[in-house]
Amino acid sequence: MKENILITGVAGFIGFSLARKFLENNYKIYGIDNLNNYYDKKLKFNRLKILKKKKSFYFKKLDLKNYKDLEKYIKKYKINFIIHLAAQAGVRYSLKNPHTYIDNNITAFLNILEIMKKRKIKKIIYASSSSVYGKIKNKIFSESLDTSSQINIYAVSKKTNELMAHAYHDLYKINSIGLRFFTVYGPYGRPDMSLYIFADGIRNLKKFELFNNGKMVRDFTYIDDVVTSVFKLFKKFSISKKKTCNIFNIGTSSPVRLKKYVKLISDNLNKKPKIVLKELQKGDVKSTISNSSKLYKYINFKPITKVDEGIKKFVTWFTVYYK
Repeated sequence: MKENILITGVAGFIGFSLARKFLENNYKIYGIDNLNNYYDKKLKFNRLKILKKKKSFYFKKLDLKNYKDLEKYIKKYKINFIIHLAAQAGVRYSLKNPHTYIDNNITAFLNILEIMKKRKIKKIIYASSSSVYGKIKNKIFSESLDTSSQINIYAVSKKTNELMAHAYHDLYKINSIGLRFFTVYGPYGRPDMSLYIFADGIRNLKKFELFNNGKMVRDFTYIDDVVTSVFKLFKKFSISKKKTCNIFNIGTSSPVRLKKYVKLISDNLNKKPKIVLKELQKGDVKSTISNSSKLYKYINFKPITKVDEGIKKFVTWFTVYYK
């Protein structure tokens, strides 16, 4: 049976990039997004403009919190596979706006699962986050570790999604794959993320902050690798007859210190950064390093793009986009 695929958050960074991959491989994609103003809407509209060039892409502005409209849409287009990437993102934003994470990340996901139960849709891939590992003491994060020590509401909402998926699998046989993304970056990325902030600061000779005195370590994962990973997971998962409630790390297993990350950006822009060093901020994790061996074993692929290569590609896009 041909999948009628719904991608939520399709105007977002990962949603847009993944939709492009599917469309390039001749899939029909139904995309929804509420087009909120968490960051510049113009970037979202420009992403959609690219997707709409394909006749097999169908977009509707729709908020996942609206159960009736969401069910009506899924019923109308006979959706039978969901890739759920819509969410309220941002760790620091969650410190000041915790309620929006409950509404947009938990209630919205509950609506999807309830409609799946009602419509007998049996498969979903959904976005979790590496932030669920929280205060865990292990240096390298693998999916088998205990993840009960979240330190911000964003992470709590993502861990809750994983628990919900498990419950609905057990109760209603809904098969799921959760994706723990590790600091995804690349062209058309979110303006609230570090790469964007640093590049903008360096390019425009503005001061910007580095928390934990620049000693933060991140497993930066280039968007093309993320998209390839999810697409390969989809292809295997969509034809599988096995009952599945699984979680995969999507990361490079190649940690980079933030100071080095900034230097690579400044080298590519050929300008010196104006850094303000700050103490560790509440809710931030000092280091995230992915063990992606489970992903590799399942799809014979794991993210491989080196950070210097990924930053070069981003800066090339960034300088043209913001000419």
